[in-house]
Amino acid sequence: MNSKVIVPKDLLPSGRQKRQQFYERIIGFFLGFISLAAVAVLFGIASALVPPTIDFFQEVPFSEFFGSTNWYPLFEPPAFGVWPLVTGTLVIMAIAIVVAVPGGLAVSFYMNQYASDQVRRILKPVLEILAGVPTVVFGFFAINFVSPKIIRNIWPFGDVDFYNALSAGLVVGIMILPMMSTLAEDAMNSVPRSLVDGAYALGATRREVCTSVVFPAALSGIIAGVVISVSRAIGETTIVLLAAGASANFTFNPGEAMQTMASFIGFAGIGDQPTDSTGYRTIFAVGAFLFIITFTLNILSVRFVRRFREIYE
Repeated sequence: MNSKVIVPKDLLPSGRQKRQQFYERIIGFFLGFISLAAVAVLFGIASALVPPTIDFFQEVPFSEFFGSTNWYPLFEPPAFGVWPLVTGTLVIMAIAIVVAVPGGLAVSFYMNQYASDQVRRILKPVLEILAGVPTVVFGFFAINFVSPKIIRNIWPFGDVDFYNALSAGLVVGIMILPMMSTLAEDAMNSVPRSLVDGAYALGATRREVCTSVVFPAALSGIIAGVVISVSRAIGETTIVLLAAGASANFTFNPGEAMQTMASFIGFAGIGDQPTDSTGYRTIFAVGAFLFIITFTLNILSVRFVRRFREIYE
């Protein structure tokens, strides 16, 4: 015998509730579509890099690409040793991180624990304005002010080139500093207020609260901000092209001109290389190598964040 369940009318969804449920489904579908589109773009980038990279390595062996320190792919005779680009990328990235990470943490600590509401309302928009400055402006700032008026006056190790990695690294660090400080401050703001108030109640100073309570509790978010900043520094093109030059020198001396993987892609991509030439395919080979580096870096950061993540209820 079938029994029919009768639901009281006051428990049935009203017209407004039905509309809200419909809107929620539409929003969920839209967000899911955006997520799938992001994944599709990632696979699209990989598929665009793979065929030309395979063609490149059919002409240039791995032993030359990873075993040589000479990089002249657009000249005759060509040389395809990628290590000058790798060292240039590492040197400029290291200088930028030395500037951005301590500076960003200092700014985030100040805004989180030291600054008053009035100062925070002023400092936050200033950082957002700095983050919105075009990179080409930072590049001209580097070659017109930082390199000739600062680097050449303070560099203690002999002569310094007009185009040099130190100037590029410093300005890239200034560029990514607002991003680092914003991400770090967001992580610090997620720390429960009860932990901070409890530390103050036990007699801790602001410095002790920052270093012993806020920093450990927000470590996973801070590490995520560092990784994003590192990825941004690795992929910067315009500043490095203008400030560090286009000479692929295998050196760790930041006073010399250098070329990074990203700046080479930008430099060669606007050149006169035929699309079927080996020199043109070096753009895709270097791009694929850079893609693998950043992808690996992000995977390691996700594992690190999951390991040290603090969950508060």
